[in-house]
Amino acid sequence: MAHTSERDRLSPAPLFQVRGLDVRFATPDGEIHAVRNAWLDVKESECLGIVGESGSGKSQLFLASIGLLAANGRAAGSVRIRGEEILGAPERVLNRLRGSKIGMVFQDPLTSLTPHMMIGTQLVEALRTHQHVSETEARRRSIELLELVRIPDSRRRMRQYPHELSGGMRQRAMIAMAVLCAPDILIADEPTTALDVTVQAQLFEILRDLKRELKTSIILISHDMSIIAGLADRVAIMRDGCVVETGPTDGIYYRPQHPYTKSLLQAVPRIDREPGARKPRAVSAPPILEVKDLEVGFPVSPDSYPFSRRKSLRAVDGVSFEVSEGETLGIVGESGCGKSTLARAVSQLLPARGGCIVWRGQDLARIGNNDIRKLRNEIQIVFQDPLASLDPRRTVGQSIAEPLFSLARGLSHSEIEGRVRETMARVGLEPAWINRYPHEFSGGQNQRVGIARAIIVRPRLLICDEAVSALDVSIQAQVIDLILSLQSELRIALIFISHDLSVVRRVADRVLVLYLGRVVESGDADAIYRDPRHPYTRALLDAVPVPDPDAERARPRALLNGDLPSALDTRASLAFLKSRMIDDSDAQQYRPRLLKVAPGHFVAEFDGMSEPLAGSQATCAVA
Repeated sequence: MAHTSERDRLSPAPLFQVRGLDVRFATPDGEIHAVRNAWLDVKESECLGIVGESGSGKSQLFLASIGLLAANGRAAGSVRIRGEEILGAPERVLNRLRGSKIGMVFQDPLTSLTPHMMIGTQLVEALRTHQHVSETEARRRSIELLELVRIPDSRRRMRQYPHELSGGMRQRAMIAMAVLCAPDILIADEPTTALDVTVQAQLFEILRDLKRELKTSIILISHDMSIIAGLADRVAIMRDGCVVETGPTDGIYYRPQHPYTKSLLQAVPRIDREPGARKPRAVSAPPILEVKDLEVGFPVSPDSYPFSRRKSLRAVDGVSFEVSEGETLGIVGESGCGKSTLARAVSQLLPARGGCIVWRGQDLARIGNNDIRKLRNEIQIVFQDPLASLDPRRTVGQSIAEPLFSLARGLSHSEIEGRVRETMARVGLEPAWINRYPHEFSGGQNQRVGIARAIIVRPRLLICDEAVSALDVSIQAQVIDLILSLQSELRIALIFISHDLSVVRRVADRVLVLYLGRVVESGDADAIYRDPRHPYTRALLDAVPVPDPDAERARPRALLNGDLPSALDTRASLAFLKSRMIDDSDAQQYRPRLLKVAPGHFVAEFDGMSEPLAGSQATCAVA
């Protein structure tokens, strides 16, 4: 289904054409038809957004187009760039086109960058291979490209290896490599998966610059309709290998025709809208969890040498909060802010170096190992990657039952099996699947297995650590609805950790914003979203895309520059209060105070802060 206009019909021939493309894979279980009769055009200096859930055929369509299919795959149809047929072209022809005419940015840069070669060496090699320039000229242009994609201190980065760069910086280096030879078209396959929203926003600004300044055509592949709203000129929707709808961006977003397109738009969490009605919580309920001035640290060697002086990394640095029965506390911040470390300390999977954790009136630092074991019945955690926490050699039934064998030893095997089947049904899994293995399930189904394993002991507190970040938006919405229904049904207190504030808005009663292990803002969710005070909170909110092209194009952004600074540098914690900073990376720095700016709303000091409420200094971020 296509949205067309008079301008489309009169426009010149497209730069990149796909006509009747079919992609099939031979497997032991039979043939898989991954792409079915796909027709697509990309014009000069245009951005085409390709949207669909995992398994819809998005990546395979373009891997087949540029000759990167797996050995068991075959493609038929036609793919042309500037009128030249490239589908089935000889390898020498494709090698000439890849890099010089077509650039590709893959989902995981670590699998695309050579780990034993420095970033600069890889960039110089690509230039010398395709453009036959001198090494001096290739190095100069490589440094210019790294600066174009906003990698700071680019000369030093040229001498670093991929593992020495952050995820966002590796992705920027991959973009630099892809556009190094000024290709006509850049294919970006889920380039922001698992990246913080702030880094994601920076990458999109880079893509906008490439499109505007270098006139590069871009194909942006994503599973999230909000990702491409402000960048794409045209959009194609894929489902089960078919392009089910295509047309100008405004037509797709404001006048969608296909039911699948409408369902994708409805599934996207909206940070620019009030969340749906939620069951009211009892405000007067006493807290069941109290965390006071919690500190968690690790000794690390900053220079990677075995005998270098060790420093203390303060992953969690004086964090305080409370959680009541049936309440949801959202914890947000970029990767490296201490969210997961905080979750593991609360669940007693990591030792605390200072402060206290009080669970139902009992200080957990003063209880023995036997009592900690009993605590597992009451506090459970759901991890980000379900496959990493499920044993691939065990059936899902065995994995779900494992907590009962460890923590409820009085139950018989038949009682345990009954509880497992009941819990599977409760989380939306068919009980008849009890003997299947994790590899037989989708990502969303495996996350439901992880949730079932956590709730089977009927905990009073459930910690969700980035539990939906790697899921398609439609599956993400289903899992969030499941968590909320279980919370309402079982009266579970919930700590929901995420770097995406649009997701947190759907679930949280209160929000805690972390920056480098410290609280910079806390309060009721409505106050945080309607009236964010700290510049870091505002930057996180501004970085979240919305599935509204007009809003995305028009709204101003207060983007953060670069990546999160190193927590080993004591100056990093004063990034927003530089007026009190001592310019020494090892010096004891001033600690910003948490000040009460409104009832139940606390904000850490920052430069340019307006006057807080009188007598408002707070010792903790407890709302």
